[in-house]
Amino acid sequence: MEKRQRGRPRLNKPEESPAIVQALDRGLGLLQCLAKEREASLTNLSILENLPISTVHRLLVTFQKHGFVEFLEEGQKWVIGVESFRVGSSFAHRTKLIDVGQTVLRSLTDKTGETANIAILYKGQVVFISQVETYQTIRAFFAPGTRSTMHSSGIGKAILSTLRIEDIEDVIKKHGLSRFTEKTLTSPESLSADLVIARTRGWALDDEERHLGMRCVAAPIYNSFGEAFAGVSVSGPTERMNDEAIQVVASRVMQAAGTITQKIGGEKPNNSG
Repeated sequence: MEKRQRGRPRLNKPEESPAIVQALDRGLGLLQCLAKEREASLTNLSILENLPISTVHRLLVTFQKHGFVEFLEEGQKWVIGVESFRVGSSFAHRTKLIDVGQTVLRSLTDKTGETANIAILYKGQVVFISQVETYQTIRAFFAPGTRSTMHSSGIGKAILSTLRIEDIEDVIKKHGLSRFTEKTLTSPESLSADLVIARTRGWALDDEERHLGMRCVAAPIYNSFGEAFAGVSVSGPTERMNDEAIQVVASRVMQAAGTITQKIGGEKPNNSG
């Protein structure tokens, strides 16, 4: 008799994974089926997915609770809900943001002579996803995937300036207000005052708050729900990004943010700057 080896059990098929959660796997399959059918009755979904009606009903009710599906009383049919659209559109926004953004960044760098960046909001921080560097010897550089705290980042402050006070407080509570340079805003009061200015004029300034000798001008990018989920910025050394240059760059940055917002199907809310 062959001795059984200790460790993980052998899988029947190479592609099988022991980490699959059966209920979740069934639920996602059901959601995909409903999306394909557009609308379907409980019985039809049970047949199509080869699952007991009771199982399908439990899954649908769970999805309904979170807004991923809806039940139409007239016709007794199930359809995809608005939350499925929101989740799906976030992927579309991400891919469109990179494609559209790269073209806009190139134009922005050509017009300003400085490095242009795009970063997204992720769990209370900003993550840089795209950059076009200037040909100048001294320049800013953020590798894709680089994270930054919001209070010390131009894009971070641009996004924060669009949020409700309680949401800003949540970010501060979770991530704090760490000091990176002597100019970093490390008190809620100083940050709040700076955000009011940014909200009023429509752009934020990182004035050597993350790196001494570097300044950054940023403006928010909005999704189709009028929420700032990303931002575009121009960064450069203080000797080139002086107060006079900042005004010109800020105009270019706001224009770039508006172009990207429009091209990805986003909408800037009427009460934003």
